[in-house]
Amino acid sequence: MATPNYGFEKRQKELAKKRKKEDKLKAKSDRKMGLLPDEGSDEADPEVKTEDQPSADGLADPRATA
Repeated sequence: MATPNYGFEKRQKELAKKRKKEDKLKAKSDRKMGLLPDEGSDEADPEVKTEDQPSADGLADPRATA
């Protein structure tokens, strides 16, 4: 039976953590520069509909009736 390669697993975990951190820093700098709207603002996706709000054509969502 093969032995687990803990060094490889640790390195992959460290790389994933580093990548996530870099992505967060990039997103933060983009928001600061005004390229992307803030995550909590309503401007991010104005086309989002709530479930109790009918669609534009007045019909119910066809995916809901299955």
